[in-house]
Amino acid sequence: MKTRTNQISRFIGAFALAFVLSAGLTVAAAPADAQQQDAAPAAEETPADDIAGEAGAETPGEEAASSDVTEEVPAESAAETNPYGLGALWEQGDFVSKGTLLILAIMSMGSWYVLITKLFEQRRLFDQFNRVIKLFAPTDTLKAGIEALPKRNSYRAIAEEGEEAVAQFSKGLSSEVTLSEWSTAALNRAVDTLAAKLQGGLAFLATVGSTAPFIGLFGTVWGIYHALVAIGVSGQASIDKVAGPVGEALIMTAIGLAVAVPAVLGYNLLTRRNKGVISRARRFATEVHLRILSGKIA
Repeated sequence: MKTRTNQISRFIGAFALAFVLSAGLTVAAAPADAQQQDAAPAAEETPADDIAGEAGAETPGEEAASSDVTEEVPAESAAETNPYGLGALWEQGDFVSKGTLLILAIMSMGSWYVLITKLFEQRRLFDQFNRVIKLFAPTDTLKAGIEALPKRNSYRAIAEEGEEAVAQFSKGLSSEVTLSEWSTAALNRAVDTLAAKLQGGLAFLATVGSTAPFIGLFGTVWGIYHALVAIGVSGQASIDKVAGPVGEALIMTAIGLAVAVPAVLGYNLLTRRNKGVISRARRFATEVHLRILSGKIA
């Protein structure tokens, strides 16, 4: 009986000890789990904060870099020049384009030189004729009229040619013609000499007026050829590939017309004014011829 009671007592004690130990282990494990759970969010929050801090630290630098880029863009755009202007045409053009431009430039300068010099020459002849009328008309003889005219007067050469014709006729050099025919031929030669002098430079104007458009057209064809080459090399007809060559072609066309139009207008103007000078010269030659026929020579 006692033995059985002792066994029951031992069983109850072992059960109580096991219960106590299990309760202690449970209590000890709970704080450890709590510490692990608290540490886990901290570990998860730390990289986020660091990332936010790093992002915050890098943001001003990026903004500064972006501001630098923004500030540099206008400077670069301001430094850029027109890639399709006349300067770009000269810099980027080949020897054919440059040669065409030089030819047109020489034509233009020559045309303006001829036009300006001829206008001054015609103006001088008009003024000389007005002086001839005032100085030659009051004289009684041909010789007195010649002496009254300035030596550098172009109309004096016509009167001197008439005087020389009379001298040759009196020496018997023209026995088969009359004095009127002989002197008329001499005066016509003098007027033709003056007309030939006035015609100087007009052939150049006519040549420029007729050929400058075709030279400009040649530059146009050359520019279009470059445009087609650019399209073929790139494989696409984009505007940036053809804008330069096509602009070059248009510039050549415009320059050719700008050279030809003043030359044509100048040629017509000088031709019309030359007719006025020749008309005055023939009028003066008629006055000389009448003095020769009237015998008022010396």
